[in-house]
Amino acid sequence: MSDPHRPEADHPLGLTVYDLPSPNDVLQSDARRTAMGRLRMLIVLLVCAAPVVTSYFTYYVVRPDGRRNFGDLIEPTRALPATLGLTLAGQTVALPDLKGQWLLVSVAGGACAEDCQRNLYLQRQLLTGLGKDRPRTEWVWLINDQQAVPATLLPGLKEATVLRVDPQQLNSWLLPAQGHALSEHLYVVDPYGQWMMRFPAKLNTEGALKAKRDIERLLRASAGWDEAGR
Repeated sequence: MSDPHRPEADHPLGLTVYDLPSPNDVLQSDARRTAMGRLRMLIVLLVCAAPVVTSYFTYYVVRPDGRRNFGDLIEPTRALPATLGLTLAGQTVALPDLKGQWLLVSVAGGACAEDCQRNLYLQRQLLTGLGKDRPRTEWVWLINDQQAVPATLLPGLKEATVLRVDPQQLNSWLLPAQGHALSEHLYVVDPYGQWMMRFPAKLNTEGALKAKRDIERLLRASAGWDEAGR
């Protein structure tokens, strides 16, 4: 029999019942911790994304100089397709692996007629003219058939990334302006792999200068978060 005069402290279980928090308190505490964790994660994401959002907002919305862009903005942007390309040497390259730099893209068959050669020349000239910002860009020719590339063109393509890509994949990603062919345009893809601009078909010298100004503005607007190389 227990001694009614024995102090409660002598009973090992006598005090433990009163030390346990209530289930409701535990749930509220867990909820607060979860909410704080999500808030911290959201703050980190906002801090990381702020430079990108600001630069795009400045370019697309504010445009304090009042000038209109020469190229057509693609809204919404369209991501590089998850498909493989084949180099002229026969190596496979996943198109999403091209992310990390600004891409200036042309599309044409391997035989590369006059229009194709003009676009390749303009791509090289536009990017070379960027000077110190050239390393942030890449010259890309996507071939949409199986025709051989003329040997006379190969020496001039040493700086270019040349890939054969399934034409259906290209047609589901890039779109020409109404009444024009895919091969008549130059296309701009941002470092996140998003097609975001299309220059007018069959650029002449004046159009090429305007296209260069667009590219320069994009590079300035993204200077806070885009770096050279991948």
